[in-house]
Amino acid sequence: MNVFTEIRELVLETLGALQAEGTLPEGLSFDNVAVEPPRDAAHGDMATNAAMVLAKPAGLKPRDIAEALAAKLIADHRITGAEVAGPGFLNLRLDTGIWQKVLQAALNAGNEFGRSDMGQGAKVNVEYVSANPTGPLHVGHTRGAVFGDALASLLDFTGHEVTREYYINDGGAQVDVLARSVYLRYLEAHGQAVAFEDGTYPGDYLIDVGQALKDKVGDAYVDQPEDVWLVEIREFSTQAMMDLIRADLKALGVEIDVFYSEKSLYGTGRIEQALDLLNSKGLIYEGVLEPPKGKKPEDWEPREQTLFKSTDHGDDVDRPVKKSDGNWTYFAPDIAYHFDKVSRGFDALIDVFGADHGGYVKRMKAAVSALSDGQVTLDIKLTQLVKLFKNGEPFKMSKRAGTFVTLRDVVDQVGADVTRFVMLTRKNDAPLDFDFDKVLEQSKDNPVFYVQYANARVNSVLRKAREAKIDVDDATLAKADLNALNHEAQIAVAKKVAEWPRLVEIAGRTNEPHRVAFYLYDLASELHALWNRGHDEPSLRFLDDADVAGTQTKIALARAVTVVISAGLGILGVTPAEEMR
Repeated sequence: MNVFTEIRELVLETLGALQAEGTLPEGLSFDNVAVEPPRDAAHGDMATNAAMVLAKPAGLKPRDIAEALAAKLIADHRITGAEVAGPGFLNLRLDTGIWQKVLQAALNAGNEFGRSDMGQGAKVNVEYVSANPTGPLHVGHTRGAVFGDALASLLDFTGHEVTREYYINDGGAQVDVLARSVYLRYLEAHGQAVAFEDGTYPGDYLIDVGQALKDKVGDAYVDQPEDVWLVEIREFSTQAMMDLIRADLKALGVEIDVFYSEKSLYGTGRIEQALDLLNSKGLIYEGVLEPPKGKKPEDWEPREQTLFKSTDHGDDVDRPVKKSDGNWTYFAPDIAYHFDKVSRGFDALIDVFGADHGGYVKRMKAAVSALSDGQVTLDIKLTQLVKLFKNGEPFKMSKRAGTFVTLRDVVDQVGADVTRFVMLTRKNDAPLDFDFDKVLEQSKDNPVFYVQYANARVNSVLRKAREAKIDVDDATLAKADLNALNHEAQIAVAKKVAEWPRLVEIAGRTNEPHRVAFYLYDLASELHALWNRGHDEPSLRFLDDADVAGTQTKIALARAVTVVISAGLGILGVTPAEEMR
C-alpha cells in the first residue's frame, strides 16, 4: 500500500474534474505533479505542488488553482484538511484511519511490504567490484561491492530482473606481472632468495600461491626462461586470485551471478565485431587527436590512430580504439564487453566504478548509446574513497597485502553486517570516513547500532508478550483495533512506516540504496522516541498484562516497524539483530 500514490491519484482525478468543469484548461500535462511529505511536519501530512507546476501552462495564478483544488479535495473522506500555503503549495491533512490501514497492510505483507512492480520486469545488468585479479580486495573495492550488491537488491525489490556481474580484468599486462610475482614466490618455496623489483606484487598473500604451484609442478619451472612458464603460471595465478576474491565476497555476503573474463574477448573476433558495428554506423575513422588540454607533454607527437567518433554521442573528444602500432587501446575491449551486454538483451546497464574512473564515464555512455542506437541506458555510479581510522588515527596498512587495507581486515574487525551498513551511510559519490571504534559504539550517533537496537527492542517486547501468553502473531496483530492508535507519538511512527513504499520507489528510480539506510535510521528514531515517551506516559508502554487488546494494538505498531526494518536491511544485505549483546 503506497498511500502517497493513492493520494496523488486522488489529486490527479480532482484536477481532471476541474478541467471538466472548465476551471482548468484541457491539454495540461500532470506528469510533474507530486505528492510528498511536507518539509515541516507541522504543516500537515502531505503536500502537493500541483498549483505551482500548472499555473504557467494554465495561464492562472497558483493560489487560484490551489484554492479550487482544496475545495474539492476536502470533500473526500480521506482528507480532513487542505490549506494553501505561500505562493500556492497545498498542504493536506489525512484521516488517521489512513495510517492504521498502512500498518495493517505491513503486517499482512510482511517483508514484502513496499515491494514494487515499478520496474515492470525490465532486465538490468549491474556490474560491480570488477577488481584486477592480482590480489585480495581492498577497502575501496569493499565500498563498491556493498553499493553494487545493495543496488541490485533494491532493483529486484522494485520489480526489475537483475543480473549481478563481475568483469575479470585478466587480459592486460597486470596478469603478466602477477605471474612473475608468483614465480618469485615459487622460487622462494624452493629455498631460493628472491628480490621483488619495482612493478611486482610483494604481498604475503602470494606465498601460499607460490607453495601451491610448487606442490602442483614440483621443480619443473625452476631456473627456466619466462617463455616456458609465463602462460601456465598466469592461468594458475589468476585462478588462485579469483578463488581468493570469491572467498572475500562471500565473507561480505556479496552475490555475483556472472563472472565475465576480459580474456574471452581476445582472439575470438568479439572486439572486431563491436567495432565493425560502429564502423557501419560511420563512427570509426582514421585521424589524429589534438594534444591534451593545457600544457602539451614534451614527448607528444601527432600520430594517426583508429578513432571512435564518440562526440556524436555526447563525449567531449573522440577516443582512440587502436594505437598507431596496431594494438588495441584499453577502450576497445571495454566497447566489446558492453556490446556483449547489449546483445544479451538488457534494457539498462549500471556500472559501479571507483572514483579514479571518472574519466571513463562519458566515453562509455557514448559507446553504449552508439551500440544500442540509444535504446539501452548506461548509468555509471562512482564510489568515492574510504578513509579508515582507529583510535582517532589512520588505520595501518595490511602487512599481508603489502600496500593496502584488505576487505578481510575490515570484516574481521567489525563483521560483515556493520561493514555493509556503514558503507551505505553516505551517498556513493561522497567520501566516507570509517572509524573502527565509532562503528561499534552503542549510541544514537552510530546508525548501525540505532537501527539494530530498534529491531531488538521490538523483538524483546514480542518475547515478553509470548511469555505472558499474549498472541502476537502477525495475523492476529493485523486484526487488532488499530483505531486505538491515536497518540501523536504513535501516529508519527505510523506515518514514517507509510513512507517506506514511496522511499523504495524513489531509491530504485535514482539507483541510490543509501536512501534506504537513511530512512531506516529515521524510522528507528521515531520508534525510540515513542519508547522513551512510555517512561513518562504509561499508556504508551507496549506491554500491559491487564489489557491484552491494548497490548496487541500497540505491539502491532511496533511489529510493523520491524517488518520494514527487516525488509530494508534485507535490501542492504544486513541481518536484523534479534537481540543486542
